Amino acid sequence: MDYRNAFAISATGMTVEKTRLDTTAVNLANVHSTRGPDGKLFQPLTVRVAEGQAAFAAGFERLAGSHQLRGARVLAIEPTAVAPHKVYEPGNPDADERGYVALPGVNQVTEMVNLAGALRAYEANVVAMNAAKTMALKALELGGGQ
Repeated sequence: MDYRNAFAISATGMTVEKTRLDTTAVNLANVHSTRGPDGKLFQPLTVRVAEGQAAFAAGFERLAGSHQLRGARVLAIEPTAVAPHKVYEPGNPDADERGYVALPGVNQVTEMVNLAGALRAYEANVVAMNAAKTMALKALELGGGQ
């Protein structure tokens, strides 16, 4: 059995989850920013992911070794179309004529749930990779004793 596919799938999963963690960190870091470096209001970001697995029938081809397995991959990191929320801060230099400041529409609770989910998915990929490593080592032990 070729364990490289199991390692590759877990590695791509960890890459996707790391991207989700980084994106969540950027969103949380900008929750109170009124302007970005370009002078525009920060738009919360989201990660768009594509599965690497094809149709169910292709799974049989992969078992026969005629098709390489691929894991998930990041398609894009895109700004979301979330409306900004207004906070009354008349002393803020970015306040409008009524004293309201537009802040990014980052929902801290949603971001923390995304953070927890990405962390758990990353951990699951680590566990899967360690299980594949253990199976490969056991197979080597069994094969080496003859």
